[in-house]
Amino acid sequence: MLIAADVGPAMASRIASGMRSSAPRTKDEALDALVRVAAGLMSKQSRELNLAGKPACVLLYGVNGAGKTTTAGKLAHRLREQGRNPLVVAADTYRAAGIEQMVMWAERAGVQHFEGTRGADPASVVFEGIQVAVKRGLDVVIADTAGRLQTQRNLLEELGKIGRVATKALEGAPYESLLVLDGVLGLSNLVQAREFNKAIPMTGLALTKLDSSAKGGAVIPIESELNVPVKLAGVGEDIADIEPFDAAAFVRAIFEG
Repeated sequence: MLIAADVGPAMASRIASGMRSSAPRTKDEALDALVRVAAGLMSKQSRELNLAGKPACVLLYGVNGAGKTTTAGKLAHRLREQGRNPLVVAADTYRAAGIEQMVMWAERAGVQHFEGTRGADPASVVFEGIQVAVKRGLDVVIADTAGRLQTQRNLLEELGKIGRVATKALEGAPYESLLVLDGVLGLSNLVQAREFNKAIPMTGLALTKLDSSAKGGAVIPIESELNVPVKLAGVGEDIADIEPFDAAAFVRAIFEG
């Protein structure tokens, strides 16, 4: 079941061994032990979004089709429901209709948006977006960036530049740097996470498409290796279908789902 959930053979063996060492006597005890062992191998870092900045900033990035734009819209909606005033920044200036899709999600979420011109430097768009948020008195910037593969060195370097520019615009204040992972892709997400983490320090992960048959178990070895926590989970197609990530509940769902 662990391997079918994309945990991977090595991690599956490690979790199963840990479960056996607790000598469970019943199926329920075995399940509790599996959950405890697997969750214990995951990151101990906080799963809360750091939104203390003025403005706070959440930078979203990942491969094409991972669900960055959708995640940005859902997160904006969630934060507005919590009384925040987000600004969505459409920094995917290359993809056809990328800006238009982000604007559509921002309007669905009922939040303000800022977009650069097509083909503009994404780092400049993020920088200007943060400045716009300050001028408008908005308290959270959510930046949606273009999809890029972990093998595209030039685009990873561009992502690193976006991170540096965000730091400058925020005057050195910390920001959330979230790699968006498609839960359907399995262990290839581990390779992605390694390379993206070299390009820009990650503060967390957002796991999408958990409403499908995907189990998303690859986040267990990713968290174990990189010590980067999943902070958000996309669990459906509706704009409200995004939740804080609960490690124990996630692992239990692998076996009970």
